[in-house]
Amino acid sequence: MNWPDLWDAMFGGVSDYGAILALVSNSIVAGAVLGLVGGLVGVFVMQRDMAFAVHGISELSFAGAAAALLIGADVVTGSIVGSLIAAAIIGVLGAKARERNSIIGVLMPFGLGLGILFLSLYSGRSANRFSLLTGQIVSVQNAQLGWLVVIGAIVLVALLFIWRPLRFDSLDPQSAAARGVPTTAVSLAFMLLLGLIVAVSLHIIGALLVMALLVTPAAAAMRVASGPLSVPLLAALFGFVSAVGGILLAVMGTLPVSPYITTISFAIYVVCRIVDSRRGRVQRAATA
Repeated sequence: MNWPDLWDAMFGGVSDYGAILALVSNSIVAGAVLGLVGGLVGVFVMQRDMAFAVHGISELSFAGAAAALLIGADVVTGSIVGSLIAAAIIGVLGAKARERNSIIGVLMPFGLGLGILFLSLYSGRSANRFSLLTGQIVSVQNAQLGWLVVIGAIVLVALLFIWRPLRFDSLDPQSAAARGVPTTAVSLAFMLLLGLIVAVSLHIIGALLVMALLVTPAAAAMRVASGPLSVPLLAALFGFVSAVGGILLAVMGTLPVSPYITTISFAIYVVCRIVDSRRGRVQRAATA
């Protein structure tokens, strides 16, 4: 592909931008919810060293969505069922990090294999199959948008409800257990919330690239902030900018939305690393 063709694929729809934008308003709302809530959830994903778990849950979510697509059921429901099953298994059996990683390593190929099997048996439009892996900005219908907003609200409210014990358990699990925090219940509750938000992410960015909204924004925020309030707020902001910005750029061309979202998310992370590195050099020079 030459440069003019590439440019046309990326930004060829600028002349019809307003009309195209109206067609994806549902996806913009869903992306905004996902970016905000995903950024907040991602803070605890990073603090609990569970980035690998996000990918593991996404594979089972993909399998559930593919199964629903095959039998003609609601894809959102299928992805939620798959995510919750994976989250429950990891939460119950993976109490320790070593056990958790081995369980995720077993679940990932199993879920991906099931998903590929179901998609191979599916005889419908190939775009539906491809969208489960890489996302599709026009895939969010009115009924699905309602589900996505409700799920995002449930995750947000539940996360705020368990915020203090979850933060205590994430930063110092031994002290939290000694202080009487129900660490097992808190851990399982967080895994279920993570499963729900992963299921939502599947319909915006796809199963393969879900970590771009559930890991990268929080990782970037933790590079430039350290406060208990500033890190979550920055992570939510970075997630929002990545999701909504990616969708706003993707409607200009014919490419999937995921490359735009992942590029914006990665660019934010790189900038935050540069800022952190320069700040570190300044501090070292000041103390020298």
